[in-house]
Amino acid sequence: MTYEVNGVVYRAGKRIWTEAEDARMRTLYPEQPTAAVAVALGRSIASVYQRADKLGLKKSAAFLASPASCRTTGRQGIGTRFVKGQAPANKGLRRPGWSAGRMRETQFKKGVLNGVAAARFKPIGSTRTIDGYLYRKVSTLPGPWTRNWTLEHYRVWTAAHGPVPAGHAICFKNGDKTDVRLDNLECLTKAAVMARNTVHNLPKPLAQTIQLLGALKRQIRKRDHAAHD
Repeated sequence: MTYEVNGVVYRAGKRIWTEAEDARMRTLYPEQPTAAVAVALGRSIASVYQRADKLGLKKSAAFLASPASCRTTGRQGIGTRFVKGQAPANKGLRRPGWSAGRMRETQFKKGVLNGVAAARFKPIGSTRTIDGYLYRKVSTLPGPWTRNWTLEHYRVWTAAHGPVPAGHAICFKNGDKTDVRLDNLECLTKAAVMARNTVHNLPKPLAQTIQLLGALKRQIRKRDHAAHD
């Protein structure tokens, strides 16, 4: 059901386009800037664009070629452009850092850290612990921190035995991530690591409890699915 308020037609609280407005759109839109059409119709620019698209309206070739379209023709600003071989206005002037006063004194200097960067900086050889694993800083290359920090137990292993083969991982024999002695490290296939960490290596009562809990959860999910079917 439509109703009118101060000459504006609404349906369910939303303003609708009338036939009269569509007729004005067909007359105004092709030949005038969209902002001007929006003002004339009391609509937003976005609303006018959307209606024009629905009505299949386009700007006329004459409008697009006129200054009102604000399209560039390649001639705008030609009087102020640099031409080939032209010297810049500041050619020969002293560059920053060579002016009088304290400019050179207060400039950032290459390789010098200040503020938070200086407070957080760690030199090569520093260590940090993440998720229980010990990392050591080995370089200061730009990029993510993983480029400069390496796992200490991998570093110890490769120093003694060379690169870790593909599909293998370095593990701790005693399970202590902080014990990075070479004697406590071993190179295992990832399949072996997975097998070591499975439920079957837990004490039998605990393994049975985990298996029963899993079976119970599966039965609950089946009943939930059946109830919703």
